[in-house]
Amino acid sequence: MAKGGARARSGPAPDPTALRRERDAGEWTILPAEGRQGATPDWPLTEQTDREDDLWVGLWTKPQALMWERYGQTIEVALYVRRLAEAEKADAGVNLGTLVRQMSDSLGLTTPGMRANRWRVDRVEEEPAPARWATSAKAAPNSARARLRAVPGGSG
Repeated sequence: MAKGGARARSGPAPDPTALRRERDAGEWTILPAEGRQGATPDWPLTEQTDREDDLWVGLWTKPQALMWERYGQTIEVALYVRRLAEAEKADAGVNLGTLVRQMSDSLGLTTPGMRANRWRVDRVEEEPAPARWATSAKAAPNSARARLRAVPGGSG
């Protein structure tokens, strides 16, 4: 086994919001939150099972699918789908689960994988919280003891 030196995942993951990362901010790809639109690519491997079809169709609607399409990774995604379907079986070995995790990282399906690929999903505008959840400075108790008194049946 190799000793010392940089490895693919050594050190902290790149943070797109870090101040020192302004110099390479252009290297991050922003993917649309609504995902990939359009027809699902044809299955490139032999005989597709029903479970593989479900996974295949679902994956091609994700934002990451835009990048897979750009880089022609249909076979890689199909191999991931096949291994994932196998790993779901009760008698699947641990090594298959490890392979699936590594493949999902490579395809940017996990948070570490997205960071490694420098992909980020665009933010979706959220609706404001209902008024009943809004708090004001006047309504907020100052201490933990005061908050306990505010709960019906609390001691105090």
